[in-house]
Amino acid sequence: MRRSDSLPSSSELAATVLRVALGAVFLAHAGAKAFIFTLDGTARFFEAHGFPGWTAGPVFAAELLGGLALLAGFRVRWVALALLPVMLGALKSHLSLGWMFTNEGGGWEYVAFLILSLIAQALLGNGAFAVDGLLSRKSAAQGSAAQTSTS
Repeated sequence: MRRSDSLPSSSELAATVLRVALGAVFLAHAGAKAFIFTLDGTARFFEAHGFPGWTAGPVFAAELLGGLALLAGFRVRWVALALLPVMLGALKSHLSLGWMFTNEGGGWEYVAFLILSLIAQALLGNGAFAVDGLLSRKSAAQGSAAQTSTS
């Protein structure tokens, strides 16, 4: 049986699964900062770990907007790279707590996994069913229509 060219490949689907999973994780982290710990509580946590408290707002925004962009498939490579500094900051605060995330205060295994997942996503790109794919197809269609009308 021959696969249709319109169906996504398994590597495109794999990139999509990773993208959606990362997007969901970052939205969950943003939601926890806003609704569970509160931004004020997050700022105090950051200060206790050597970061300026004011960075809680930008980190919340990066996780929220980054999570939404990943879910939608918008500028995925750049978003994954932009989220790396956020996760490197999280790694700094978890390094002294040991490897396992189940340690008191959380270890650094999960943070390291997210860092590597972001790097993999940046290398893989959007995958299937991404807004960027729709935008590029729309742009290509407009370009070919414009070229046809000038011919």
